Order: sequence, then structure tokens, then C-alpha cells
Amino acid sequence: MKLKKNKRVLIVIDGSSGSGKSTAAKLFAKKFSFSVLYSGLVYRYAAKKLLENRPKNKIKYLNSLVKRINYNKIKKLNLHTPQISSYSAVIAKEKKIRKIITNNFQKKFVKRYKKVIVEGRDGAKIFPTANIKFFVVCKPLKIAAKRRWLQIKKKQKISFKAVYVDLKKRDFMDKNRKYSKLERHPDSVYINTAKLNKNRVLKFMEKIVEKKLK
Repeated sequence: MKLKKNKRVLIVIDGSSGSGKSTAAKLFAKKFSFSVLYSGLVYRYAAKKLLENRPKNKIKYLNSLVKRINYNKIKKLNLHTPQISSYSAVIAKEKKIRKIITNNFQKKFVKRYKKVIVEGRDGAKIFPTANIKFFVVCKPLKIAAKRRWLQIKKKQKISFKAVYVDLKKRDFMDKNRKYSKLERHPDSVYINTAKLNKNRVLKFMEKIVEKKLK
């Protein structure tokens, strides 16, 4: 697949927890030289700092914090603990916090690069004019939980049950939050990764992108 050098391309990959959307974004970006924004990492980092500092005014604190984020540094942090996962889902429901992260970080990141992938849960709503939109799931949830558990247990001791419960809770909260809930955009390409390995997912995405950018 070849892209014109000066062409701006924005790909959005939304989907549920443990669906493999982060892996898909990483592989596609590496193969075709895209910059990747893992939106969930920004929320997880915000959750981590709020838990550590317990500021009296969350909005004022986050407004300052998000503007100073070093994205390359937070990518190296362990932000997938059960406590951070649970609290990031809580703050993600707050409209004011989503607005801060969207305007002060996500939109600025996308403007900075010509070829960008935004991976998260509501990228298609934030960037409705994105060239290509994917919606990635892994059903049944037990398969997604097993994948996430195998990934996390390399860094920390955690049970499969704890991961499964966390994913189930997170998906419920994301699908039922009042503002910017997790749902498939009408223009998005649906992918269920349950029976697909990462290379097959990558190949499928590549075909879709090539077709839509002709």
C-alpha cells in the first residue's frame, strides 16, 4: 500500500476493551509510518495523577496537567493496574474532563502530524471527518479478557477473574455513560477479532484503507 507523501490521512480505531485495537494500531503504524495516539493512555495517566494528588479542583488541575503531558514518557508507564483502570472509566464519564483532554491534547496531537491513527473509544465522534473509521470488538468477552490477562501478568501478579470483571465493568460504563458513550459510528468498518490473529486483522485493515484512499 502506497500513500502520497503530502497527503494528510487520519484513521480512527474505536472499540471495546481487550479487542486488540491497540495492537492493530501499533502494527499498522509501524508498517506504514503513522503516528499513533492511544487515547486511553491519556485518561489513564490523568486518573493516575488524580489518585496520587487528590486535588481539590479536578478540572483546574487537569487543565494544567494535560497541557504539560509528555506523551512519549507516559507510554512507558504501567497504567494498566485495576485501580487506574477503574478510575479512568469513572473520569471518562465526566463531560468537562473529556472536553479538556479532547481540546488540549487529542486535537492538537492530530494537527501535529500528517499521518495519524487515533485509537480509543470515541475517536469517530471527535474526528467525524476521519478518512477511515474502524470499530473493533472481541466477542465473547472471555477471549478478550484472556488476551488482556496474558499481557498484564507479564508485568504484575493478577488473576484472570480480576481482569475479566474489570473489562466487563469498563465496557458497561463506556456503553452507558451519558456523554460520548461507546458505540459504533455509522461509517465505521466493523471487525470482530475473536477468531483473527493480529496479522489477519492487519491485512484486513490494510485492504480497507487501500480501497478507501484510492
